[in-house]
Amino acid sequence: MCRHPCRLRATRFEALEPIRQGVRRHFGAFAKDVAQGLSVRHDHGSQYMSDHFQNELVFLGIESSPAFVRAPEGNGCAERFIRTLKENLLWVQTFDTVEQLRRALIKFREIYSTTWLIERHGFRPPTAIRAEQRPPATNAA
Repeated sequence: MCRHPCRLRATRFEALEPIRQGVRRHFGAFAKDVAQGLSVRHDHGSQYMSDHFQNELVFLGIESSPAFVRAPEGNGCAERFIRTLKENLLWVQTFDTVEQLRRALIKFREIYSTTWLIERHGFRPPTAIRAEQRPPATNAA
């Protein structure tokens, strides 16, 4: 067993980190029911089915959407995105530091979100879809 401090881990705590980052980025805050109407598709891994993970989703107002058991096609969108990331960034560019990689990933996210045309969304980029899903802003007096 590897006891190196940098080993890869996949606990319920690590599983929540991208959820937290996404909620802060897209909803502007991290608070009770801030992500109402959002659902998260996940497999039946112990980290996703844990009380800790599920309770955090409930707190944020996110619906838990476990994939059907033995239905790997539910991972298709995520797998396709990872392939796109590899083909357009990770296999064509090298990085000397983790910070360079982090900046490149942020830049890729912005380019992908604003320019990548997704067929199942009528050949529109993710930001256009997200803008339609946002509730209308309330006018403050």
